Formats: sequence, C-alpha cells, structure tokens
Amino acid sequence: MSFDDEAVEAARRLFAGPVGFLKSAPGLQFLPDPDVPEVAFAGRSNVGKSSLLNALTNRNGLARTSNTPGRTQELNFFDVGTPPVFRLVDMPGYGFAKAPKDMVRRWRHLVNDFLRGRRVLKRTLVLIDSRHGIKDVDREIMQMLDNAAVSYRLVLTKADKVKATELAAVTERTVAEARTRPAAHPEVLATSSEGGLGIAELRAAVIEAIF
Repeated sequence: MSFDDEAVEAARRLFAGPVGFLKSAPGLQFLPDPDVPEVAFAGRSNVGKSSLLNALTNRNGLARTSNTPGRTQELNFFDVGTPPVFRLVDMPGYGFAKAPKDMVRRWRHLVNDFLRGRRVLKRTLVLIDSRHGIKDVDREIMQMLDNAAVSYRLVLTKADKVKATELAAVTERTVAEARTRPAAHPEVLATSSEGGLGIAELRAAVIEAIF
C-alpha cells in the first residue's frame, strides 16, 4: 500500500526523535502503566523482528539481535518521544521447536494475557518471513489475535532474500489469507531490514494505527 509523502515524512520525524528502552516484563505485574498507545511486534523466532525494530527506529542496537532463536522471552517496551508519544512492544518469539515445553507455555500465557487485557494496544504487527510465507504457528497467533479482537497487520520480512516474482506471489497469498481474518488489516507490507524496503511505509503504518 502507499502512504502520501506528508504521512511518511511525519512518521520519519517522529522516529528520528528520542527512542529508548523502557523495561522488560517477564510477567503482567511488571507491565508499564497503560498511559500511552502501544504497537506490538509479534513473529516466530528468527523472523527478523529485532532487526526490523532497529531499522524502523534507525538505531543499530535498540533491540538485541541474536542468531539463537527464542532469545526474547519477555515483553520489551520502548518509548518513542520525550515524554513518550507511544510505545513499541517487542513480544516473545514463538514457534521455536527446541524450546522447553514449559517455557513455550509461559510465553503463550504471557502473550495471550497481554493481548486480551492491554487496552492501550492499538495494533499488533505480525511478521511473516517472505521466504516461507504464513505457517501454522503464525496462524495460531493470528487466531489468538482474532479471538482477542486485537487489530493486527501482516508484515513480510526479508523481502530482499526472494526474487521479485516470488515476493509478488507470497504477498498475494498473504493478502488473500489476511482478508479471511476478522481482526486482520486487509493490506500487507513487504519489508527488508537490510535494504530498507518498506521501512518508511511501516513507520507510517505504525503512526496510522496510533492516531
């Protein structure tokens, strides 16, 4: 989808201002006060969530990247603006087969309870690897969001890793599935953290969701 130049520039300016880590929340009792709007990022382990957050905020070390899938085991909150205008929430990665079952269960309960009970959560961005498309573990989080009536948008990552024809095909399939989901935004964004594809549009989409 396309945003007008004014929306893209307004989003760029906002993200060019102060952005900083606020806190990690391993449980609901550690959540920050719900005093500003929030946009959450969800995705299966190794989908490139931390890299995308760093590209979005144009900061290399804001979200820790790791070659070890499943490293993020808490909800991590980042303030945008001083005082904060809104927050970004980095959610625990899901679908990592080698994680202990009790850890997976804790992640699931934390994420589910957060999604259902967070009144300031304006939208969740569900990241999908362009090389693989939507998998069953992605459908599980999408179903969780549908059940919780939390608005979400599907965002393709690593779009630079596939050929243009393959990207067009996976985008078409992703859009088709999104339009069957009650809480999903009908349009999909394709992004690349390395090449910068879609990053300006993603910033504008975050601002659109908040305001």
